[in-house]
Amino acid sequence: MTTAPTVGHGLRLPPGQRPVAGFPRFGTHLHHPPPPVPADHAIEVSGAVRAGFAVPVARLAQLPRRELTADLHCVAGWSAVDLRWEGVPFASFWRELVAPALEPDATVTHVVFRGLDGHRSVVTIEDALDDDVLLAEHLDGRPLDGDHGAPVRLVSPRQYGYVSTKHLRRIEVRTARPEPRRTLIDRVIEEHPRARVWAEERHGSLPGPWVRPFYRALVAPLRALCALGDSGSREAVEQ
Repeated sequence: MTTAPTVGHGLRLPPGQRPVAGFPRFGTHLHHPPPPVPADHAIEVSGAVRAGFAVPVARLAQLPRRELTADLHCVAGWSAVDLRWEGVPFASFWRELVAPALEPDATVTHVVFRGLDGHRSVVTIEDALDDDVLLAEHLDGRPLDGDHGAPVRLVSPRQYGYVSTKHLRRIEVRTARPEPRRTLIDRVIEEHPRARVWAEERHGSLPGPWVRPFYRALVAPLRALCALGDSGSREAVEQ
């Protein structure tokens, strides 16, 4: 398990991070509005299981619950601090629903999370089962809105924000790391296999401090673009 100070209680931020007021809307959807959520939305589970199955979002209310105050650290260098999340620990979801359905003798190494907006994150099983990883449905005492991942999203505070897939629709259980995507943008902004914020694992090939200036230069234009699709939830002002 990765150890790190709990930033949500006023301790220092991870290397290269700066606090931001509020919680900006960022995501692969850019200027598009949040994706529509089906009325019967469920999280599909597939991969190294005996048979794929779906977990209705309402089922999450019957699993162990947790509230967690934690920060979200964008790989670009800003951090939204003291966010109050509520949901189901992923470890509980795994133990009660996924583990009993695994293929016999399957050695799980990675979990792939996919969202309605097309985003995916690949997480090692070690990181996914960290005790502060949630399938979150509430933020600051309210149900998630479209800007921040309704109806349910992954929250992994010890990893950069791109790991915390929004609008969660599918969980894939893998026995090997999936092949990385090969688009031009994926090669330039190469995801790190672990993306741990306290180790500053911002990039898959380059040291974290080397890419800070480039990533920070992207914050203003990307934030302005993403704001065009904002559903008017929570205003934020850059630091």
